[in-house]
Amino acid sequence: MKRRALLAGAILMPTAARAQNRQPTKPPPPPPPKAAKTQLIAFNASPFPYRGLIPGTTKPFLDARDAQRRGHTTGRGDVYWEDPTYSDRRSLLYLPPGFDPARPVLIVLYLHGQGATLERDVMARQAVPRQVAESGLNVALVAPQLALDAADSSAGNFWRGGHFATYLDEAAERLMRLYGAQSAGRAFNLAPVVMVAYSGGYLSAAYALDRGGANHRLKGVILMDALYGDEDKFAAWFAARRRQAFLLSAFTESTREENATLEALLAKRRIPVTHGLPRSLAPGTASFVPCGGLDMHGDFVTRAWQIDPLQKALALIPGYAPVHARKGV
Repeated sequence: MKRRALLAGAILMPTAARAQNRQPTKPPPPPPPKAAKTQLIAFNASPFPYRGLIPGTTKPFLDARDAQRRGHTTGRGDVYWEDPTYSDRRSLLYLPPGFDPARPVLIVLYLHGQGATLERDVMARQAVPRQVAESGLNVALVAPQLALDAADSSAGNFWRGGHFATYLDEAAERLMRLYGAQSAGRAFNLAPVVMVAYSGGYLSAAYALDRGGANHRLKGVILMDALYGDEDKFAAWFAARRRQAFLLSAFTESTREENATLEALLAKRRIPVTHGLPRSLAPGTASFVPCGGLDMHGDFVTRAWQIDPLQKALALIPGYAPVHARKGV
């Protein structure tokens, strides 16, 4: 009897040990949120503050001084001081209702124009989060604060080589935290990016494409009356990436000449373009959409070729299943 008991113990002990060594089961990921998630949060890799040179010059960006204050002199001769104009590190993060990282994810990177703040203009006046939600796509929105409420298009740290890629890496981590599950991290890190630039946001867009180090992630560029120069950078980017990406430029008379220049640069590379809104923003699409006179520029993000044009443009991007809920923005 004693021998049988010892043998039984010898058989049972390894089984018990194996049970103790088993890893605990990982909790299931949280379900897609029924309500939208919004956050304004300071980034380490923000566009500003910026203490470098203006590209192509030996002139420091902060070229003006008043006692301890530093400021930047714009091309118009206006001086904006670093605090508060170039010191806001915040970005707007937004996940629409029903966002699900288990499905294909798209990141929309929005670059606002001059004289803007994230709260007053991007969120309220331009209704960018609402338009993202109503596009029906599984989209995460990221919008950095550029020059705060100033008539200045400066790109700040996006002028630096590789900084845009660093910014996207940080955005992926912060979106993961906003969603609330580490399991979502891979989806955000691998998600393709559509860059949307309005008005003065063109300069940040141009340099992000030219030297940002993240072109392998860019699925498309949407310019909303946002081509005030650097046409060569946009043309070079699309020529190199047209098999993987799209280009949509909607414009008023304000940027008509620059759009004609960009179209000519693409023609020299024998890249076909279309005029008018395409049926789909599939890879290889390059479309130019004239939308009217200068009076439309100020409200272009909400009334370009039609009401809520950003929503309509995003809805043309194929490959992203519709979210289950669209309310609660």
